Amino acid sequence: MPDQAHIPEVGTPSSGPLTGLKVLELGGIGPGPFAAMLLSDMGADVVRVDRPGPESGLGATDVLQRGRRSVVLDLRRDESVTVLLQLVEQADVLIEGYRPGVAERLGVGPDTCLARNPRIVYGRMTGWGQSGPWAQMAGHDINYVALTGALHAIGRAGEPPAVPVNMLGDFGAGSTYLVMGVLAALWESRSSGRGQVVDAAIVDGAASLTTMLHGMLHAGSWKDERGVNLLDTGRPWYDVYETSDGRWMTVGALESKFYGQFVTLLGLPEQFARRPKSDGWPELRKHIAERFRSKTQTEWTAVFECTDACVAPVLTLGEAAEHPHLRERQTFVDIAGVRQPAPAPRFDRTPGAVQRRPARLGEHTLEVLTDWGLEGGQELIARGIAGNTYKPATN
Repeated sequence: MPDQAHIPEVGTPSSGPLTGLKVLELGGIGPGPFAAMLLSDMGADVVRVDRPGPESGLGATDVLQRGRRSVVLDLRRDESVTVLLQLVEQADVLIEGYRPGVAERLGVGPDTCLARNPRIVYGRMTGWGQSGPWAQMAGHDINYVALTGALHAIGRAGEPPAVPVNMLGDFGAGSTYLVMGVLAALWESRSSGRGQVVDAAIVDGAASLTTMLHGMLHAGSWKDERGVNLLDTGRPWYDVYETSDGRWMTVGALESKFYGQFVTLLGLPEQFARRPKSDGWPELRKHIAERFRSKTQTEWTAVFECTDACVAPVLTLGEAAEHPHLRERQTFVDIAGVRQPAPAPRFDRTPGAVQRRPARLGEHTLEVLTDWGLEGGQELIARGIAGNTYKPATN
């Protein structure tokens, strides 16, 4: 397996499957940057177009910005828009996360960009989508997943919905679907020779992620309630249980053969060798909870390790990176002293890699203008049309 932790030096071509793909990212927050990061991890040359202003101050810890170069352009100025459209002519993909209509008002909307480069794939990332009565409203992850029913399905019976951080909406329903749409449009353009607009809305992605639940709902095997179903803690054998040291273990013993191993290794009474009917679930849950409270998380992890009982510990973010399985797979890497997830998925012949540390604001303006074939980069910077605000440290 190739070394997933390898980080090419700045300017060294990546070996990822998207090597040679040129992507422009109009700077934003949340799902857009994560989508750009994923494309970069797979080898694309991603250039982030930042607005002038102060830096975030996060530096190397701003890991969503890893892997790409930064150019500063003030798109409120016509001259800077002209520079961006020159970059558009060289690009394969453009990603923006503005509210609907903002890119058009700036002069860099899809019609303008496709007129300059008919093959470009124009990826639009929003919460509510480009159309609909809520399209112009502000919102965040929690609002988008709430509207689709996804949030309603997460949590325990009789309790409020459990907020899944912003992984379900921003990154799962947003970034992932944007990347999938962009790559699909690129594939189609190989035969048509034409680009197109990808409207990636978090509400659409979140609804898509509930597809199985809708099927089960119509089949009568899922109730439109929280915490009473097969996969939402409604079953004693699919839940989390506290250990004697206040930690937690997950149980996912859905299949009968896995449930059998689980019962044996946990040391449950013989009466639970077979799953009881629903009226016996409270008693089963009580016995499972009592057994888990008899040992520490470390002790139970050792009991269930390398078995098919479908039991695993709930680890913290810090602990996850040190787990032997994830450590052997190099699931996490250190970049500029910051531990972070390695590129995923993996490719055996063209492995992805973190191409570079997070860029400083405007650090690569001249370099990108030169690499992408624009003339007069120094003059553009001198006139303030393009920014080069980054100043490397001197000894």
